[in-house]
Amino acid sequence: MFEIFGLIIPLFIVLILIGIFLSFVPLGLWISAISAGVKVSIFSLVGMRLRRVRADKIIRPLIKAQKAGMDVNANQLESHLLSGGRVDNVVDALIAAHRANLDLSFERAAAIDLAGRNVFEAVRMSVTPKIIETPWIAAVAIDGIEVKVIAKVTVRANLARLVGGAGEETIIARVGEGIVTTVGSSNSHKAVLENPDLISRTVLSKGLDNGTAFEILSIDIADVDVGRNIGAALMTDQAEADKRIAQARAEERRAMAVAKEQEMKAYTQEMQAKVVEAQAKVPAALADALENGRLGVMDYYRMNNINADTAAAEIARAVGAENMILVSDIPGLLEDRNDESTLIPLVHVYEVNALMNRGIISGGMIPKIDCCVRAVRQDVKKAVIIDGRIPHSILIEMLSKEGIGTMVIR
Repeated sequence: MFEIFGLIIPLFIVLILIGIFLSFVPLGLWISAISAGVKVSIFSLVGMRLRRVRADKIIRPLIKAQKAGMDVNANQLESHLLSGGRVDNVVDALIAAHRANLDLSFERAAAIDLAGRNVFEAVRMSVTPKIIETPWIAAVAIDGIEVKVIAKVTVRANLARLVGGAGEETIIARVGEGIVTTVGSSNSHKAVLENPDLISRTVLSKGLDNGTAFEILSIDIADVDVGRNIGAALMTDQAEADKRIAQARAEERRAMAVAKEQEMKAYTQEMQAKVVEAQAKVPAALADALENGRLGVMDYYRMNNINADTAAAEIARAVGAENMILVSDIPGLLEDRNDESTLIPLVHVYEVNALMNRGIISGGMIPKIDCCVRAVRQDVKKAVIIDGRIPHSILIEMLSKEGIGTMVIR
């Protein structure tokens, strides 16, 4: 019994040791490498295990590389893996480049991979060019018509410029810029529609692949379409804007006019109030003047007459009257005021000053003669001063040939 236990316990310990050894050493992977002719020591695999590196990520790409005749060692692959690279993708790219007779070293392939680009896809694109189709690109010719263009850009990856070179978005943007420039410099959209290859030739000649990771092989116009009449739309928008500006200015002027009207109304009311106020002071001032002896009754009477005579002259002028008749309490202009038989029946305007100098026209007669002269000078044919005490004096003056009173003419 003890002899059986003595055999089982050592056997169990040996099995445990073998399990521990196999957990550290990928024996199957080592055997695959040896059978493929890849020289990898068992201690190298143990070291990878201790460095927390998955050995299959190194050994399988290494086997693939050496089978393809590539000069790559495990240290290079492990270093690239620890740097965050995709080892299998780099090895596939090296094999594809080698088969296509492209000059691609492991260092450059690793740098391209670490730059975030798919190095295997880049190698494939170097061998088989890729077609990049742009979206609809709208441009406006000089005649104002919008032209829409779709272009297909054939590019080939440039392995020497993959690190630091611009991507597909830059190619599309530059091609779009070239299309907009070419269409925009055309005098008519018809020229673009008739010769769409003009766009591709012009854009291709600009060297748009400078600084990019690609080499542009060709630019082909896939589709051309006519869009809106941008020029007409802009003119319409401008006209609408001008109309709104004009309306706003007109509204501003109307508001200013309304404000001015209200201001003038207020000013007129203010002036009317002042006139009423002044008129209200006149009776008091006249009463005070009469009371204190500064104004006599006859002076007040003459002042009212002056106002009436002046009003009559202005009314005659305004209505275009032919005759003006002033009714008074005297026969007319008397050469001797105390003798009614010295009536002067006719006075010319040019005689008035001489008569004033002689004193014939004086006192209350002065304003009456002045009003007659003013009326005659304002196209009234004649002005007459008659005696209102005579019955039917106005009819006698108007209907009789001789008339009565004093007539003033030019």
